[in-house]
Amino acid sequence: MYAAPPAIEAQIFTRLPDAFRKPAGTSEWHRYQPGNQPPHSLLEGPSFDAQGRLYCVDVPWGRVFRIDTRGRFELVAEYDGEPNGLKIHQDGRIFIADYARGIVLLDPETGVVEPVLERVHLERLKAVNDLVFASNGDLYFTDQGLTGWHDQTGRVFRRRADGRVDCLLDNVPSPNGLVLDPSESVLYVAVTRANAIWRVPLTREGNVTKVGTFIQMSGGGGPDGLAIDEEGNLAVAHVGLGAVWLFSNRGEPMLRINSPLGQLTTNVAFGGPERKTLYITESESGSILTAPMPVSGRVMYSGV
Repeated sequence: MYAAPPAIEAQIFTRLPDAFRKPAGTSEWHRYQPGNQPPHSLLEGPSFDAQGRLYCVDVPWGRVFRIDTRGRFELVAEYDGEPNGLKIHQDGRIFIADYARGIVLLDPETGVVEPVLERVHLERLKAVNDLVFASNGDLYFTDQGLTGWHDQTGRVFRRRADGRVDCLLDNVPSPNGLVLDPSESVLYVAVTRANAIWRVPLTREGNVTKVGTFIQMSGGGGPDGLAIDEEGNLAVAHVGLGAVWLFSNRGEPMLRINSPLGQLTTNVAFGGPERKTLYITESESGSILTAPMPVSGRVMYSGV
């Protein structure tokens, strides 16, 4: 449909040190996931704090790491959970979409993890995946579980700043990463098993209307994490393909970033000087990759 965009190769920023790599064996998370997942770790959820330090999670082993500007890993927390997505509040609190425990809160100084949202209207969540803040403090998150075309019941929720929770979508075949456009009138959702990015318009009252496919992808395992720049261009981690795509705000391919290592390009975040570097978690090798970007990333709710 479109000509192939220019392609570049990402650079290796850092890798998870051997001391933090788990030996061969499986966790409960591994046992019930399809396919062959690396036993040593599964890095996801990159997010920068106000000091420019990069946080990421290790899903199956319940760990949160902090990485300094030189690429050195520090273990912040290790707990009984499956942290998947991570975003930082403007007051420094760290919110985590935990696959096993719902939305939880991490104190980065003590490593203590506390529940924020375990049930919605008395109903248990399937297994949350990712989250993003709006500028007013509303928190959007995906409830993915093991949904797909065989079970199109994945959900997208909004937890308002006052604590009220709305279910925006309940028919999604594997909702994964999500991000708001610069106007915050559109929510983009990576629908992994459909290999697509859905465009979810929001009315002034916060309701959902006229949801449609914004980008139809192919190959690999489908889109995973998303990030957006100041012009509304969308960076999409294509898991199983070993690539990250940059699409214009009209949905046209602008750039392909290839991984020099494995194929599990899971999540992305803008950082570095002027937020013009894209940081990529490559989970097969347990590494963080980087690539230069043409436009600065949109400032997150954390202020970074």
